[in-house]
Amino acid sequence: MSEPRTAMDVRPGYRGRAFTSDLSGQEFWLVVDKGFQPLGLVMGNCIYSMGAIRNWLAGIKSHFQGELKEYSQLMYQARELALSRMQFEADQLGADGVIGVDIQVQYLHNGEWMEVTAIGTAVRWVGSGPNMPPTGQGRVVIPVGQ
Repeated sequence: MSEPRTAMDVRPGYRGRAFTSDLSGQEFWLVVDKGFQPLGLVMGNCIYSMGAIRNWLAGIKSHFQGELKEYSQLMYQARELALSRMQFEADQLGADGVIGVDIQVQYLHNGEWMEVTAIGTAVRWVGSGPNMPPTGQGRVVIPVGQ
């Protein structure tokens, strides 16, 4: 099929020139001012089953104090997988990083499944801004003469 003529002709995998972003207008300007080019919205997602046995184990442990380590481990694993998938999408765009990342966690199927979604804007350093790229260390400047 040739180029789509209407939105109804578009199929999955279509790559146009425009992109989406979750940045505000001011954030977009600041990114460009620092020499970065926003490339597009990237997302990573996974749905983890916490399993009936884990629910049974949590039910027993709920009568005692302390962390439910099994659930904590599942949450870390699910978050890491979602972030890795988001990073893969950014790599596919040729990005140097992802900014404005938002991580959402939802529970589905009567709380037996956990869905983790990571969304951000992929950016690439192009060096066109008047400022230097970040050095990896933050700095806070507080004026003392006021």
